[in-house]
Amino acid sequence: MARKDDDLLKRLLATFRVEADEHLRAMSSGLLALGKAAPGAETAGIVETVFREAHSLKGAARAVNLVPIESLCQSLESVFAALKHGRLPVSAPLLDLLLRAVDGLGNLLGSDAGASPMVPPAIAALIRQLDQAASGSPPAPGEAVVPAMDASAAGAVPPAPPPAAPVAGSGTVRISTGKLDAVMRQVEELLSPRLAARQRALELRDVTATVAAWKKARTHVQPALRQIERSAARSGTVNGSAHRRKELLKVLEYLDGEQLIMATIEERLAKLNQSAARDQRMLASMTDSLLHDVKEMQLLPFASLLDILPRLARELAREQGKEMGLVIQGSEIELDRRMLEELKDPLIHLLRNAIDHGIETPAVRAAAGKPAQGTVTLAVSQRDSGKVELLIADDGAGIDGGRVKAAARKLGLFSGEDDAISEHDALALAFQSGVSTSPIITDVSGRGLGLAIVREKVERLGGSISIESHRGAGTAFHIVLPLSLATLRGVLVRVGERLCVIPSAHVERVARVALKDIRTVENRETIVLDQAVVSLAGLGEVLELPRPAAGNAAAHATVIVLDRNEMRVAFRVDEVLGEQEILVKSLGPQLARVRNVAGASVLGTGQVVPVLNVADLLKSAVSHVAAPHAPAAAADQTGTGARQSILVAEDSITSRSLLKNILESAGYAVTTAVDGMDAFTTLRTAAFDLVVSDVEMPRMDGFDLTARVRADKRLAELPVVLVTALESREHRERGIDVGANAYIVKSSFDQSNLLEIIRRLI
Repeated sequence: MARKDDDLLKRLLATFRVEADEHLRAMSSGLLALGKAAPGAETAGIVETVFREAHSLKGAARAVNLVPIESLCQSLESVFAALKHGRLPVSAPLLDLLLRAVDGLGNLLGSDAGASPMVPPAIAALIRQLDQAASGSPPAPGEAVVPAMDASAAGAVPPAPPPAAPVAGSGTVRISTGKLDAVMRQVEELLSPRLAARQRALELRDVTATVAAWKKARTHVQPALRQIERSAARSGTVNGSAHRRKELLKVLEYLDGEQLIMATIEERLAKLNQSAARDQRMLASMTDSLLHDVKEMQLLPFASLLDILPRLARELAREQGKEMGLVIQGSEIELDRRMLEELKDPLIHLLRNAIDHGIETPAVRAAAGKPAQGTVTLAVSQRDSGKVELLIADDGAGIDGGRVKAAARKLGLFSGEDDAISEHDALALAFQSGVSTSPIITDVSGRGLGLAIVREKVERLGGSISIESHRGAGTAFHIVLPLSLATLRGVLVRVGERLCVIPSAHVERVARVALKDIRTVENRETIVLDQAVVSLAGLGEVLELPRPAAGNAAAHATVIVLDRNEMRVAFRVDEVLGEQEILVKSLGPQLARVRNVAGASVLGTGQVVPVLNVADLLKSAVSHVAAPHAPAAAADQTGTGARQSILVAEDSITSRSLLKNILESAGYAVTTAVDGMDAFTTLRTAAFDLVVSDVEMPRMDGFDLTARVRADKRLAELPVVLVTALESREHRERGIDVGANAYIVKSSFDQSNLLEIIRRLI
């Protein structure tokens, strides 16, 4: 597979270089013509032409992941945009800068630097000067564009300030997070020898108990031997009893000596017991103290995560044409740094959702009697000694439970007979993958994957997420997380011959139930606990473990009740062995995601056992009854006959080839068109299942193509996906207005996202 991908990339790069040479020649010619042209319509036409060439080259570079070329083209576009809108006059210094930028593009194409994800310093300097020019400050005549690389230019660069001397008595040092993580891992590894020391102490106590039992049994044997010896003495020498008495005396002497040895062993075992218990307590105390101190080093105030959110919220609100304020509470509360890093993406997504779906425009809010400015609240609070709660709430329109149910029903998540489900249960469906109420799929929303990914990331951190919403009043997400990602407590259970660990945080209770009290309701076993009916599943069956041989029938079953996100299921196990602290180890990159398993742990005995994923267990238990029907469903999906056909409209040769290869590799039949006019003509002569189109194309752009498709009665229902570099709110709204089904911005383009969107639409 990797070799196939490498071959494809080589072909795409070869195509890109041919296309890029054409763009560079056109840009150079255009810039030279621009220096000679008189101001007016002629200048505007040349600027527009060169602008399009730079835009096409940027899109082609992005398609083959050439970051330096894409970045330099992006800055060139900014300058051309300023020229196009009259914010920047044409001048000789500006033309010199633009021509040198084109030369820089040529150098990147002719070297390996363009293939590196790092932008070379010289190109970075060009980008900075282009961005400065775009802002209205073109370089003065003779100004250097590329920083000098030799010692002669040293005088032009201000000397670096000397390193700051350490402050005496400051009490702080700066270390890299990599070193801190390494220390944390080593401290966490101390849990294994600590558990092993505890296990050795327990084994030593068992040996001591065995010796004590042996000594007790020995005390019953010696009187009996003495009685035999006295009986032999009375009988004299008859029948050789003197010889037997002599042998018996030897045995008694041996037993007397053995008793002394036993007393010595018992004394040494008692001292070893005391020493082992003392060492185990000391090791436990030192480990706990060291682990606590290193955890404290890892803690950072929640405010360190919030720096990017106010600016992001302001930009998103501006793009959406909305007014909003971000209220942050509890930013001083500290969390594990690693957890803060993992929380960044979920919080950004929930903030996007609040602004995109929740907060209304000022006009809509005014009509509803609300302040023109909406409010998004992010509050952090300490829930108890080991958990923290995050609240992300808005005062927007709320979530329409009916639309969520409709989207879920369309995906087959429940049938029409379940329409009576409560509003709370309907909102919980929003966390299911693919459920979305957005009218169009964009890079901001509409895929129905966001909340599912948020929940998965929160659960991976050992937390839980819930939602509450009221129409017209707003939506709130509650996230409960542990303060640290280090060790956790787990319940050790036995299923057949296997041992497993279940995280204690989600164990509600352990109970014994009589077999006669197990009932079957709708083909599912249930039990009654605290006057509530709870589903019952066999843990071994859910994990698909081999069934042990039938033993003696027991009158009771041991169950462990798990509760997460208001889902409650009892699992039948063979034995609960106790609770202990565990260190979860990952399964490595080869097994990054194994259903029902979160990782592994090493017991004090040295045995490696799986740590179960509670979220997966609950989902597996719910779907366990329906599992036998899955193969039939899969068979129905695989017997679909002819390949589905897709029309790709793209003016860039490189982007067109990339899209064609992606879609054909996914099993689709692909036809290409060079612009909107060619695509519409092709649609009138052949049948297709979907159209993927660029927006900026000659003769007919993607917006006009979509509008023409929607106006044609024969094509009106044909799904259209727009893939473009235009990412402003106005362009997205225009995509909605003309009837596009999805709007993908190339800057956030991802092959898997495109294929997932296409699968949803056809």
